[in-house]
Amino acid sequence: MKNIKFLYLAIIVASAISCNNQPSSESSDLAVPVSVETVKLKSIQQFITTTGTAKAKSETELTSEIEGDYQLQVNPKTGRKFKLGDRVEKGQTIIKFENEEYLNGLTIDSKKLNLEISQQEYEKQKSLYEKGGVTLRELRNSEVSSINAQYEFERAQIQLAKMQVVAPFAGVIVELPYYTEGVRVPSGQTMVKLMSYDQMYVEINLPEKNISEVQVGQNVLITNYTLTQDTLPGRVTELSPVISDETRTFAGKLQIDNPELKLRPGMFIKANIITAQKDSVVVIPKDIILSGSRGKYVFVVGRNSSADDRRITTGISNQDEIEIVEGLAPNDRLIIKGFETLRDNSKVKVIL
Repeated sequence: MKNIKFLYLAIIVASAISCNNQPSSESSDLAVPVSVETVKLKSIQQFITTTGTAKAKSETELTSEIEGDYQLQVNPKTGRKFKLGDRVEKGQTIIKFENEEYLNGLTIDSKKLNLEISQQEYEKQKSLYEKGGVTLRELRNSEVSSINAQYEFERAQIQLAKMQVVAPFAGVIVELPYYTEGVRVPSGQTMVKLMSYDQMYVEINLPEKNISEVQVGQNVLITNYTLTQDTLPGRVTELSPVISDETRTFAGKLQIDNPELKLRPGMFIKANIITAQKDSVVVIPKDIILSGSRGKYVFVVGRNSSADDRRITTGISNQDEIEIVEGLAPNDRLIIKGFETLRDNSKVKVIL
C-alpha cells in the first residue's frame, strides 16, 4: 500500500514538471505592436544645403548735395510725411531743400531765355546760309553759341536737382535720420537710405566635392529660421570656377524672389540647391532603413499579420527621404514604427 502511494505521488510530480516545461501557446503567439504606412508614388528632390545672409539687390545712401532748409515731403500713398518702412517709387521726391541764395545764383530763367534766343539765331543763320546770305563760318559760330547755351541751361538744371533728394529706384526707406523741419542742413549729410529687396541675393561657399553637381540655373528652396512655414524660390546665378586653396571651397551667388517682402535684408537663411528630382517613384522615410550582412532592408506587413523583411535598392535621397529603386511597390504596408526588434516572420499587430 505504501509503495502504491509513492508511485501515485511520483506520477503527480512528473506531470507537474512536464506541464512547466511545455512552451506556452499564449507566449508564442505574442504580436509586436507596429505602425504602418501605405507605400505611394511621389516626388523627391535631392539637394545640397548651404547657408548665408540675405542681402538687398539694390541699396543706396542719399546725402545732401547742397546746404538748405530741410523739408520732408508727404507720401502720397499715406497722406503723411515719409517715415521708416515706407515704400517709394523711382523718381519720387523724399526731401526738398530751400535756399533762395543758391536758387538765385543758378539764374536758370535767364539761361533758358538765352537758349531760346541762341536756337532762334542758329535757325536764322542756317536759313540765310542756304540762300547765300552768310558764310559757313558765321553759321558755325551761331551753332556753337546755341550748343553752349544748351549746356549752360542743362548745367543749371543739374544744380537745381540738388535741391531735392529723389529715389533712384523703387524701394523701401530703411534709414531716415531725424531733422527738424526748416532747419538749415549742411551738404554731405546722410538724408535717407533705401533698399530694394523684392529680389535678394546670397553669397555662398560650397565644398570642393560639390563642384560637379551645382550648375548655374538650378532651382533653390530658401527658408529662414524665423519664417519656418514660408519657402521662397531662388536659383543659382553665379559660380566661381576656382577652388580656394585655403578653405577648399568655391564661391557662388543665389538670387531669391521675395515679392511679398517676407524675407528681410540681413536675415540668416538656409538654401537647398536642387541637384536632382524624380517624380512618381517610391519614396520612404530615411530613418526606417536597417542594414545587415545582405544589405539594406525594411519591414512590411506580410501574410498572416507577420513581418516580411524586404531587401531594397536605393536611389536619390535628401535629409529626410530616400527613393527605393527595387524592393517595394505601391500599396505595400510599410512598417514605420516598432520595427527595431522585428525579425523576418515575426507576428505583428497594427496599431494607429
